[in-house]
Amino acid sequence: MDIKKPNDLELKRVLSLSPQAVFDGTLGEVRPTNQKIEQLIEPLLEKGNYYLIAIENDQLMGWILIGTSKDQFTDKINGFIYELFVLEEFRGKGISKMLLRTGIDYLKQDGYSEVRLSVFAGNQAIKLYEKLGFNIRTITMSLPL
Repeated sequence: MDIKKPNDLELKRVLSLSPQAVFDGTLGEVRPTNQKIEQLIEPLLEKGNYYLIAIENDQLMGWILIGTSKDQFTDKINGFIYELFVLEEFRGKGISKMLLRTGIDYLKQDGYSEVRLSVFAGNQAIKLYEKLGFNIRTITMSLPL
């Protein structure tokens, strides 16, 4: 398996599958359209954020979207993981862990001293994030009215 930046064709495939990634990542709460994904992702890519993909025998297995984010209180720029997704048929093989470790390595090489991410409460990926050393920093709460 290789982890690398995608070519244009591979990027199109990632973007076409991103609605499913968001749906899974939000535990079924959000089902975005391809147009909404474009509205969310294009500005990130234009700012220099980028995907890394896991691929084997020309088959896309998963991806991570990494880049930067500014702390709203301190204005410090941190590395940020915007999206992590492994296609269902490849889950349970350690691909998420490999993508995360590689993404963190890239962000470290880019000079960041901290990496952050956001995750929905109840997402099973939280266990993986904690195993890799992530700690809860903030909690967003919601009150349905």
